[in-house]
Amino acid sequence: MRKIVFIGAGSMAEAVIAGIVKQGVIEPQQVYVMNKSDDERLISLQNQYGVSIVCKNKEALKTADLVVLATKPKDIHQVMADIRPLLTTQAAVLSVIAGISIETIENGLGARPVARSMPNTSATIGKSATGIAMNNAVDDTLRQHVLGLLEAIGLVKEVEEDDLHAVTALSGSGPAYVYYLAEALEEAAIAKGLSKEVSRSLIIQTLEGAAAMMKETGTEPAELRKNVTSPNGTTEAGLKALEGRLFKEAIGECIDKATARSRELGAQS
Repeated sequence: MRKIVFIGAGSMAEAVIAGIVKQGVIEPQQVYVMNKSDDERLISLQNQYGVSIVCKNKEALKTADLVVLATKPKDIHQVMADIRPLLTTQAAVLSVIAGISIETIENGLGARPVARSMPNTSATIGKSATGIAMNNAVDDTLRQHVLGLLEAIGLVKEVEEDDLHAVTALSGSGPAYVYYLAEALEEAAIAKGLSKEVSRSLIIQTLEGAAAMMKETGTEPAELRKNVTSPNGTTEAGLKALEGRLFKEAIGECIDKATARSRELGAQS
């Protein structure tokens, strides 16, 4: 692809930009970024990643090969109305906006290749977990280009479009759940007398090691948990406390609520 234009310059746009630039998927000057009003934000991205910026003049859209929609969901209809007259019929669209359907994008931007994805902010370091669905206008060549773009920022899984709501809840929002767990572990460790530095280091390594064990051994999480849990030991005592607080039910409700909110955002569009 010769030119990618990002519409929106928020945290998700930056995460994807950082990933593809650091991985060398495309030259930075071939990446263009525009947003609604914050020129200082655009200049900051240009200084940090070497990308091109689009301020008031939107001529870059006329020669875009791929447009990445990364605005807030509430702004998408106005954004599509603004950019539609400038896009060629060959320009493809990749959305990273939660809840916005392929049909909504097709209605707003006309018949064209559209891919709808849900990365997460770990894209910044090439560790995103991304779900993606595409319409029938995406041919094999474009499909490989889009998958290659997203694979440069982490793992990519193709799913049915309706399943993207659950993907959004699980891996799109997932980093926040892990950080929340890390917060809780750190606060508890400090309360028991450990320093913040020691607590943080141990937590990071524990999370990293546990994830690596699942990935590298392929063992079921339940089996790995049992392997750590000695009868009447410390792990069992801790797990009983989590069970008493309905830990699994809380996680289930977390995913349910986030999935429902993704559907609500789609319905509102």
